[in-house]
Amino acid sequence: MPNITVELLSGRTPDQRREFVAAVTEAAVDILKARRESVRIVYWEIEKSDVANGGIMESDK
Repeated sequence: MPNITVELLSGRTPDQRREFVAAVTEAAVDILKARRESVRIVYWEIEKSDVANGGIMESDK
């Protein structure tokens, strides 16, 4: 049973999220030979104000 955790900055539309999880599920089925119903994806949205790269807040870019 693959458990896949995804962390992305917020701002994706519900349709983008649906398409993404469908593609990730399909990859797990094809590559890992997992049963589709066993693929679990947890999607975490992170606000830009909660992330910094290279000492610069994402919200300041």
